[in-house]
Amino acid sequence: MTSAESLFVAIVGENPVMQAFVGGLIIAGLNLLGAALVLVWRNPSERSLDTALGFAAGVMLAASFTSLIIPGIDFASEAAYNPVTLGGVELVGIVPVLVGLIAGTLFLDRADALVPHAHYLVTGERRADAADSDTDGLPDVDARIASVVLFVLAITLHNMPEGLAVGVGFGSGDLGGALALMVAIGLQNIPEGLAVSIAALNAGLDSRWYAAVAGLRAGVVEIPLAVFGAFAVQIASPLLPYAMGFAAGAMLFVISDEIIPETHTRGNERVATLGTMAGIVVMLTLDVVLA
Repeated sequence: MTSAESLFVAIVGENPVMQAFVGGLIIAGLNLLGAALVLVWRNPSERSLDTALGFAAGVMLAASFTSLIIPGIDFASEAAYNPVTLGGVELVGIVPVLVGLIAGTLFLDRADALVPHAHYLVTGERRADAADSDTDGLPDVDARIASVVLFVLAITLHNMPEGLAVGVGFGSGDLGGALALMVAIGLQNIPEGLAVSIAALNAGLDSRWYAAVAGLRAGVVEIPLAVFGAFAVQIASPLLPYAMGFAAGAMLFVISDEIIPETHTRGNERVATLGTMAGIVVMLTLDVVLA
């Protein structure tokens, strides 16, 4: 056990569910830190924001493989693994992870169709057809309030796989990998939280304090999902590789469908790509140091 692991266990204890709860608090707290930056960094440039979002994408991209997909395959390949059997065929090795990955991708795809894309709100620009469809059937509700409500739903949706991933990581019993994942997701939550606050302002929220609170709301969903992820894999260990694949698929969907396209829409592709590469380097380093 590394010194970081020993310190974490000394403070939190050895219960994976409690560890996941603390992990959820940490990543949600860093989300709040990022959201509160809007109070002091009042007008971040598009170039800076795209670089920060690129960094977040790089961290999530590397974490999806090093902390979720590969460990999930390893777990489902162990001789002690009790696999699910389908038609007399045992689902082992890469299969459970792929099943979970596909399920996570389809879940985010369908859920994302129910709410507006976050990048419209981050940029402050809304497509005419999307704006019209958002308020259809809501003649007595202020269109701005309806937009804000949908905005909160969109950001909450995109925070869900992060909390689940941290919980599953701690529930897996690989404390080093779970800590690396927690730190990585926490780091990427800082620029993401800032983007949330900026999006809140663009959606029509006048108070910067309220915008920061909106960032906190988006991050708080990570805490119960972290606890749920750890608890679920504790009581049903065969679900672990499926849960890891699901969390990875959901995160990869958010990266490809939202974050990277958003960073490439305003002419900042180069710095956004450099930010992505920096995020990958940071996550790989954390994975080695904390593993």
